[in-house]
Amino acid sequence: MYLVPVGGGRFELYSEPPDDAPPDAHDSPTAGFWRRWLHRLHRRWDDAVRLAARPGSADGWFARVRDRAVCKASESIAEQRTLWSLRHFTEVSLVHPSDLSEAAAGAARDGLLTRARRHHGWWLTIDATLFIASGVFVLIPGPNILAYYFAFRVLGHYFSWRGARQAMDATAWRLTPEPALAELGGLAHVARAARAARVAAIAAELNLPRLAAFFDRTAVPAR
Repeated sequence: MYLVPVGGGRFELYSEPPDDAPPDAHDSPTAGFWRRWLHRLHRRWDDAVRLAARPGSADGWFARVRDRAVCKASESIAEQRTLWSLRHFTEVSLVHPSDLSEAAAGAARDGLLTRARRHHGWWLTIDATLFIASGVFVLIPGPNILAYYFAFRVLGHYFSWRGARQAMDATAWRLTPEPALAELGGLAHVARAARAARVAAIAAELNLPRLAAFFDRTAVPAR
C-alpha cells in the first residue's frame, strides 16, 4: 500500500491489486452461489459500461443521464479497489514519502481510513435504498440499467467500508519510507505536460504502471 502525496498537504492511499480470481473460477461448479451471482452481475455491468461509453448510444435525455451515471460509477469503482483489497489482509506494508515521519504517515493513513469508513457507510445506506426503489423499472422492456448501477454502488461501498474497517481495527501496519514518493509530492504543483516524463519514471521505478494516471487525476491541478 502506498501513501501518495497529491499536493496541498493531501494524501491518497494507493495500490494496484490484482483481480480477486480468474474469470473462469467464478463459473466453475465449485464456486459458491453468491460468487457465481456476483460474477454474472459483473459481466452484465461490464456490458452496460461498454454501451454507456459508446459515442451516440444514448437516445433521449433519460438515456444520456443514465449513461453518464454509469460511466461515473465505473470510474469510482475502479478507484475503490485499493480499499476493497484491504478486506483480505491482517498485515500491510505502508510505503510513505521519506520526508514524512512515521507518526505523520500513520496519522495521514488513519485520517483517510476514518473518512473512508464514514463516507462509504453513509452511501451504502443511501444506495441500498435506491437499489430497492429501482426495482420499479423492471416493468420497462430491456435490461434494468439503474438496478445494475445501484447494485454495483452497493457492493462497491460495502467492500470499501469493510476494507476501511478491517484496516483500522484488525490490521498490523509496517511503515517504509520511499524517496521517490517524496519527489512525486513535489511534482503535484507542476504542470502536467512538464512533469509527465518524471512521473512516468517514478511509476516505473515503483513498478506501478497505473500510478501516473492516478496521480494526474488526484493531484492538485497546476495552472
